[in-house]
Amino acid sequence: MSNAARLKDDAHAAIERHAEEIAALSDHLMHRPEPGYAEFATAAHFAERLTRMGLPVRTGLARTGVLATMAGRGDGPCVALVGELDALTLPEHPLADPGTGAAHACGHHAQLAAVAGAALGLSAVMAELDGSVALIAAPAEELGDLDSHLDAAAGARPSGGGPEFPVGKAELLREGAFDGVDMALLVHTGRGGGPRFSVGDTLNGSLVTRARFRGRSAHAGSSPWLGVNALKAAGLAAHGIDAQRETFADEHAVRLNYLLAHDQGALGSVPSAATLQTLVRARTVEALHTAAATVGRTVRAGALAFGARVEVDTLLGYLPLDSAPALDDIVERNAHRVIGGTGTARGRHLGACTDMGDLGHVMPVSHPYTGGAEGDHHSADYRVRDHRAAAVEPALYLAGAVIDLLGDGAAAARHVLGESPPRMSVPEYLALRRAMSRHDEWEDV
Repeated sequence: MSNAARLKDDAHAAIERHAEEIAALSDHLMHRPEPGYAEFATAAHFAERLTRMGLPVRTGLARTGVLATMAGRGDGPCVALVGELDALTLPEHPLADPGTGAAHACGHHAQLAAVAGAALGLSAVMAELDGSVALIAAPAEELGDLDSHLDAAAGARPSGGGPEFPVGKAELLREGAFDGVDMALLVHTGRGGGPRFSVGDTLNGSLVTRARFRGRSAHAGSSPWLGVNALKAAGLAAHGIDAQRETFADEHAVRLNYLLAHDQGALGSVPSAATLQTLVRARTVEALHTAAATVGRTVRAGALAFGARVEVDTLLGYLPLDSAPALDDIVERNAHRVIGGTGTARGRHLGACTDMGDLGHVMPVSHPYTGGAEGDHHSADYRVRDHRAAAVEPALYLAGAVIDLLGDGAAAARHVLGESPPRMSVPEYLALRRAMSRHDEWEDV
């Protein structure tokens, strides 16, 4: 038996001894959802688990984030195992919190249980690994309260000293929580009816535009020609965005979703204010720029047609995700060892987004999907039913992947770093993120 196989057997045995506890943690957190940057109870529960393992724990990172480090026998690379703390706002979900409307309709609770489970296994073998493991619980993966961040698109920090960025891994990078980490792994539950396991999938990036139209009120019955109808200007812009969909190349995977609202006023008055908010998704940063410029032109055209004024705030949500192939190979081998090779997939493109894409711009990452859930992500039907598939099995193959990476002098980890070096430094990433958020005004009255 090879040394790696022996270490995996030891780690897996430790995880299996705690399998019911790991599954129970996933279920416990599923029933206690909290929104982004407000996951205080979730973070405290996760930190307490790590403290019980004797690990030094840092809390309060990017408001609620948690970090603990497991040291090996040398100064080798550091591999991060990442889980996400937040739920999304979905009041109609049957498990939604009645106060906040937050619900675990994306399976983040299982990620935290998988990280804690992998740590239990690795604690039995860290003394024979050449490097370290960072256990990170990240806040706010979902785009939550956007208005304060859109208000800051011109460069000012949100009021009240809140996070600069709308997603947690960006904020953790800004604070330096990932300093010293060389690569990162996160296992996400897949959609119901999807592959039993997949890896190497690419995901879109996204940005949000908020166009605020301002017109002029007037009597809607006796003298509507004296007004400037902001709602009609916004509606025309929305129709224009719909008309633009076929202008984007298929390979750019552009998705446009919008919401149209107007300030409530008298039904007998010409609406003087309306807001059109658009979520723009695309496969590459360049395609995001192109799609955002198209939305900007279309919004301005709606304002111009009615003589309205429009202010547009643009906020980067996520960068596109491209994982590291050599790191995916290691995760895939270990997953197949746990669950077998049937019902698996590799290399799909998904229209969703994740801030693991942001992390993937500054270090190699792998973002596999696992089974255990039913329904569609972000829907009232989504729920983890099989906590072993969603949390225990990922704990097993995460631990196995770390052993492969950091065993034998960490040769595999060094190979990953050589094959997939960081695309940019953290300062370069932060500059890119800030540059993609902006404020524009057009006065066409």
